[in-house]
Amino acid sequence: MINVVLFEPEIPGNTGNIMRTCVATNTKLHLIKPLGFSLDEKDIRRSGVNYIDNCHYEVYENWEDFYNKNKDLGEFYFLTRYGHKPHTSFDYSDSSKNLYFVFGKESTGIPRNILKPHIDRCMRIPMTDKVRALNLSNSVAIMVYEALRQQDFNDLLRNEPHKSQTFIEDYED
Repeated sequence: MINVVLFEPEIPGNTGNIMRTCVATNTKLHLIKPLGFSLDEKDIRRSGVNYIDNCHYEVYENWEDFYNKNKDLGEFYFLTRYGHKPHTSFDYSDSSKNLYFVFGKESTGIPRNILKPHIDRCMRIPMTDKVRALNLSNSVAIMVYEALRQQDFNDLLRNEPHKSQTFIEDYED
């Protein structure tokens, strides 16, 4: 199972978008307090549209609470602008493993005291020197879909389920 871990997320719209991505990909979301918003905020609902009621998520009081409950359940990877390896340099292909992708808060990222013991699992999404970091919800989508790509997208639908498979081909001018 793929798990997205948000350390102290601050922007409700980002978390709403991430919730939608989690629903679309059968990914579990872990939210570590303090949160910069209430989970009832309209910005989360607007970003997540009607999907967030289907989001499988859990909220934790702090990093220690999260880590103590999950540290022995899977492999942890940390996305940080200070990582030295690209996000594609790890093997996520075994879908029987629990993968935890940890993302930091929008303003300051993941604290160094959390990163240092896991330096070999710190990674960076490559980008130019003109941008400090990508938007959090974009980074989550990139990471989740890289893992899913390596797992051949598991059981995710490859065709739009509400239209005919020949929807485009059937179009007439």
